[in-house]
Amino acid sequence: MAFHHSRRKLKPREEEEGGELNIVPYLDILMNLIIFMLLSITGLTAFGALNVSAPTYGAAGLGQGDADAPKLMLTVLISHKGLYVRGNSPEAAPAEGGAPTVPLKADGTQDFAALNARMVKLKAAFPQETKVIVAADPDIPYDSLIQTMDALRETAGSASERKLLFPDVTLSAL
Repeated sequence: MAFHHSRRKLKPREEEEGGELNIVPYLDILMNLIIFMLLSITGLTAFGALNVSAPTYGAAGLGQGDADAPKLMLTVLISHKGLYVRGNSPEAAPAEGGAPTVPLKADGTQDFAALNARMVKLKAAFPQETKVIVAADPDIPYDSLIQTMDALRETAGSASERKLLFPDVTLSAL
């Protein structure tokens, strides 16, 4: 009996294909996630938007109210000592000795209720004025800046009792 090798064993074996990974479904999922995240981020930013304007340079616009009415030029500075309120009015005159206009509370936090009460008095004296410039020390927490702008923009109280005070907030650098 003769021993014969099969042709299959004599023929050199080709390496099997490694099988390519199909990444098309993965890319589909990835693209859907990217589109979803972009749309959700742009939708959520509208909820946290505050209307704040940068300072303007050049001549003031014409026809913006009575030119003879005195301008308040209200400025609020947020510092670690308290809140400083300045303006062209006796109600917004600097405190004596460089003390803050609205000092800190006993626990060391800013007194936003007292600031709001002072803004109500200023609004009564200047009913047409809507602008305020807000500046803060560099290491003031962002939350203090937002709460200061809230106290400047409208009166405290329930939603039906609130009235606008100084809604045109301009941020300034020190």
